[in-house]
Amino acid sequence: MMWVRILYFARLREVFGCGEERLALPSSAATVADLLSLLRSRGDRWADELAEGRTFRVAVAQEMAQLSTPLTDEVEVAIFPPVTGG
Repeated sequence: MMWVRILYFARLREVFGCGEERLALPSSAATVADLLSLLRSRGDRWADELAEGRTFRVAVAQEMAQLSTPLTDEVEVAIFPPVTGG
């Protein structure tokens, strides 16, 4: 088992009701894709906001990540919607 620190930003923070959490991952959750699947399994709002095809970004250890990016123990994972502005 490993632990990750997850940060949620903007709309995701509002919808999920928290800005961050520390989560224990089973040994089978080795990538960003595995983490997202685990979070989606929490229920409707999680599944809706993190659905495949929805626009959001993930950073691992402050680097933009792909679904295949591996996770390590105690790593920081940030999940956020696209940033816009002018």
